[in-house]
Amino acid sequence: MDIPYTVQPRPDTGLFNAKVGIWLFLASEVMLFGALFSSYILLRVGAEPANWPHGLLNIPIGTFNTAVLITSSITVVMAWASLKMGKFGNFRKFQAITLLCALSFLGIKSFEYHEKFGHYEVWLKAPITVKRGANEVQADRLLGHIQYNGHHPLFWKTQTLADKKLDAITLLPDPTHYGTMTAKEIAEAKKEAAGKQEAPVEIKTTNIKRLSAFVPAHSTYFAIYFTLTALHALHVLGGAIVIGALWGPLAKMWRTDPERFTNRIEVSGLFWHFVDLVWIFLFPVLYLL
Repeated sequence: MDIPYTVQPRPDTGLFNAKVGIWLFLASEVMLFGALFSSYILLRVGAEPANWPHGLLNIPIGTFNTAVLITSSITVVMAWASLKMGKFGNFRKFQAITLLCALSFLGIKSFEYHEKFGHYEVWLKAPITVKRGANEVQADRLLGHIQYNGHHPLFWKTQTLADKKLDAITLLPDPTHYGTMTAKEIAEAKKEAAGKQEAPVEIKTTNIKRLSAFVPAHSTYFAIYFTLTALHALHVLGGAIVIGALWGPLAKMWRTDPERFTNRIEVSGLFWHFVDLVWIFLFPVLYLL
């Protein structure tokens, strides 16, 4: 028994079955990410400026990842067009580039996550004097990397310090972030601190009110950041698995049913375009605003 409309379009919709299915699935995905973006807007608008950090994400890395995904959108279309012209070899080449872009995106994102897990914000009970360039300032919040026995351990919470029974920690400060700064102040501080290394700061454990790495528990901002970007990364991974399967073992369908195989590539491409479109919204919302 053959399933109808796997190749030919349905008379009622003008689309073959898989294309109807992927559009219905993408509609549910729009509702999912729409709800998350709406939640972000409500939390962002209602947040106090002092509680919403600025400049803590790596914009050059985010920009590069955006270019990677845009490139993959182009190659996935070229792969489908190659099949429409009967050029299977070109299809394999373009889809290989798509897969490479997908894996590159995930690799870069994992590097960015690792960077966040090793970067800390320390809230102090009493302000201390620290140097910012040639000036001395009073700071009650510091950002940087913790140094402990020559390593950068993952002390995610203040409780971890108590468990280690540490009297003090050494912080290698980020010279562009002391306390609450506006986006303009951050830009000026980055320009002033370019190429400079701040001196380590010793902080007594008894003076630490709170300590947190840039993990979801750090703030509402990072909870949103990890929720949205991790969910998006799972979509990238899922899309890469499907595209890889169609590029590899499932490509044998090209010899037996080329038109149906081409339709499958089109459907996977529609999902991939959606994944790319979500990131095009995520990047400015999380990195630039």
